[in-house]
Amino acid sequence: MGNTEITAIKKEIRKLIFQRRKDADPEAIVRDSAAIMEQLYATDAYKNASCIYAYMDYNKEVMTRALCERAWADGKTVAVPKVHGKDMIYYVLTTFDQLEDGYFHIPEPAYGEVADCEDALMILPGVAFDRNRHRVGYGGGFYDRYLEKHTQHVTCAVAFEFQLVEEAPAEPTDIFPQMLITEKQIYS
Repeated sequence: MGNTEITAIKKEIRKLIFQRRKDADPEAIVRDSAAIMEQLYATDAYKNASCIYAYMDYNKEVMTRALCERAWADGKTVAVPKVHGKDMIYYVLTTFDQLEDGYFHIPEPAYGEVADCEDALMILPGVAFDRNRHRVGYGGGFYDRYLEKHTQHVTCAVAFEFQLVEEAPAEPTDIFPQMLITEKQIYS
């Protein structure tokens, strides 16, 4: 499969999943996000992590504010990304007041200390996944570039079952999460 073909397939998958997200019941998003997070909290990866690198959800993604609050309550450091050019830098988040409208209107920290926890549990978003944890991102390559340079993170993607596809095409630069948690199952 050539790059042009992979790009076209990913584009079609994104279109399909964005429509499913648009059609998703807001109450189901809240309920299923909570179910996903409960499964995450029960993992050794979460229990053993002193630092959680989370994303701030946007537009019917798996919701992460409860994760940040739980991690704070559990005495963990929380950090979230901010886009700088083609790269992401994680900043320690101590309050949601640090957030402002950022890249593509995704909440980002307006200020804060740069996080340097190289063995953090990193929670990854994605548009679509398959059961082998292949990930179709948003197309910017931010997480792949970040994880190429920061190789010690334990990686866990979170997604709704409706984001699963039969097969997500993979390119050599794609980095797969070690674990994928949906409201129904953990894939690892």
